[in-house]
Amino acid sequence: METEITARSVSVEILVQFDLEKHVKFYLADDLEPRERAQVREYVQNVLRKRSYLDFLIGEFSSIGMDEMKPQLKNILRLGLYDMLFMDSTPDYAAINEAVDIAKLTLGSKSGDLVNAILRNIQRDIDSLPKPAFKDRTKLVATTFSHPEWMVKRWSKRMGEREAFQFMQANNARPTYYIRVNNLRTKTENFKLRMDKAGINYTESDWLPGYFKVDSVQPFIQKGWLEKGFCQVQDIAAGFAPTILDPKPGESIYDLCAAPGTKSIMIADLMHGEGSVIALDISSDRLEKLAESALSFNAENIKIRRSDARDLDLRVTDGVLLDAPCTGTGVLSKRADLRWRRTEQDLEDLIKLQEELLDEAGNMVKKGGRLVYSTCSVEPEENWEQVQKFIDKYDNYELDDLSDYLPEEVLIEDGKAYQTFPHKHTCDGHFGVRMTRVK
Repeated sequence: METEITARSVSVEILVQFDLEKHVKFYLADDLEPRERAQVREYVQNVLRKRSYLDFLIGEFSSIGMDEMKPQLKNILRLGLYDMLFMDSTPDYAAINEAVDIAKLTLGSKSGDLVNAILRNIQRDIDSLPKPAFKDRTKLVATTFSHPEWMVKRWSKRMGEREAFQFMQANNARPTYYIRVNNLRTKTENFKLRMDKAGINYTESDWLPGYFKVDSVQPFIQKGWLEKGFCQVQDIAAGFAPTILDPKPGESIYDLCAAPGTKSIMIADLMHGEGSVIALDISSDRLEKLAESALSFNAENIKIRRSDARDLDLRVTDGVLLDAPCTGTGVLSKRADLRWRRTEQDLEDLIKLQEELLDEAGNMVKKGGRLVYSTCSVEPEENWEQVQKFIDKYDNYELDDLSDYLPEEVLIEDGKAYQTFPHKHTCDGHFGVRMTRVK
């Protein structure tokens, strides 16, 4: 019997591959209809957001330990349980039946019977489910909020437990999406008319021009507006780094670690397509996508180069953006997989890499030019502490005041840096500074 391909079955397969390889392979859903592909993304990210809690409940109702289960069985149960607990549109019987069908088709009838027994046991007690009750406080919090223990320890110690809870709750909530209008293809007022005509709900941001908070990005995909380059999906906090770089028409700008290119395109837009944006990255596949995007967005002044920023020999330029590789702890609501991929060793390795990249970036800026360092992290070692090391090491850079560019509520360190948090600012967690080379 051939396995029927559904959004749920593909979601299970992607979750299995993630368990095995720590990569989310959404391309496995490419053969599905657009609506089903969107459903797969929702399922996969939401199961990953709730994974520890789902595993706890499954373990409470199963005679087989989670560690003893095959990845396929484990993820069938996770998805079925998520459907039952969090998808109001899915009746419990439908969630159970589909989970059982997937188990029978992929693992055999005995596994199907086991899935049926576990999920029906949970269904019977659904109004009085057990709660995590571990003596170890860190394990208790990590299980309840579905985050790795090492992250829980760090945040609880630094933020205090109450704020750490709020941060993790925001990471587990449905993320906020923003659309940025691309003025190289259209005008903001014209784009607003398009959204009005299409009946799209939006809220125009008063933080940055051309940004709109929206309920979903699906209408923009369905209308083909992303493909045509009228707009791009970009969190508003991700727009802060290009904004403070303040690129001018006719200048030469380097965007290091540029792929997938949303910041490069925004820089080109801010420059009205005049001057040059040298977009560098180490990944040829991601640069290929950047090249396609630049064409769609009419960003003809973007020039692409594949290279490690640490191995470059470029002449000094007007401005450099280093949006550094980081742990991504500020974007865990959109990238739930990162919480299960990152380790404490990754943090240490990334801190070292960031320092090396920042040292190189500092050599690329001409006197009077600007260097912007940014991350999508909330970890001080990757952010302000990294900047302080650079400033202490080099006396030819000074930190700039950002109050003319960004709203006061996102500024820290007397206006010399910005830092956002999902639970405070209704956007992703981003950090950044601008430094001017003074000699």
